[in-house]
Amino acid sequence: MEALLTVSALVAAGLLAWAIPRWRLHRALARPLPQEALDTLARNVEQYGGMGAAQRTRLERLVRRFLHEKTFVGCAGLEITDEMRVTIAGQACLLLLGTRGELVYPTLHSVLVYPGAFLVPRRQVDEAGVVSEERQDLLGESWGDGRVILSWDHVRRSDNEEPPSHNVVLHEFAHQLDSESGSTNGAPYLGSAERYRSWSEVLSRDFAALRHDAWFGQQGVLDHYGATNPAEFFAVATEAFFEQPHRLAERHAALFEEFLKYYRVDPRAWSAPPAPVPDYGMVYGQWQ
Repeated sequence: MEALLTVSALVAAGLLAWAIPRWRLHRALARPLPQEALDTLARNVEQYGGMGAAQRTRLERLVRRFLHEKTFVGCAGLEITDEMRVTIAGQACLLLLGTRGELVYPTLHSVLVYPGAFLVPRRQVDEAGVVSEERQDLLGESWGDGRVILSWDHVRRSDNEEPPSHNVVLHEFAHQLDSESGSTNGAPYLGSAERYRSWSEVLSRDFAALRHDAWFGQQGVLDHYGATNPAEFFAVATEAFFEQPHRLAERHAALFEEFLKYYRVDPRAWSAPPAPVPDYGMVYGQWQ
């Protein structure tokens, strides 16, 4: 009898351990975002203003879950505010808007926020095998142990750039998606061998083209930092897909199509196409 009571107690404890977090999540999702949070999304997540009602509702639900599940930690004396939490959650959840059901970065547990760029130690090994230590200035970093680190100054700066050029939240959370395939290599989980073949063909070609452009100093819609390696290319291309979708679709049509299939949203619907840039270098077919 005593053994049966012990088993029953263990089962009951297990059920409580499973049920209580689900109840807390359900309660958090049932509460609408306060008006201050909605104002922050409208102010600091540019794409939010162009969405239809259904997409806004979904984004708000994803944001509520992100805020419920993730811990925000202020570093170097920074005090975390509601504006910081909602801004970062809103931009991060853009990447989940069209996919992935209700999951919100399930392996992520903490977002560390510095007031500005932060220094991290790096170990370098030269061709002779000599190891040297150095410290590197970073704006953001995605770690494989469930943490993302961000510079609030650069999160806030990306909201006000026109045209947008760099979004540290989209960049680092693209790395989080990339790592879900088991390796951060520029190929997130795609679901089928056919999708991987198409993805590899298109992204390898555009990655090589970006490396060529970076070598010769030719600037296009993709930041040259994406030429570092395939993982950075995926993150940089993700930034362009959400921040400059019209330009990316025009200049990298096949790449844009791959990202349409992966993210399952079309950010072009959230903004008007930019005005065409006139070519002042040609007059009646002659270079001036």
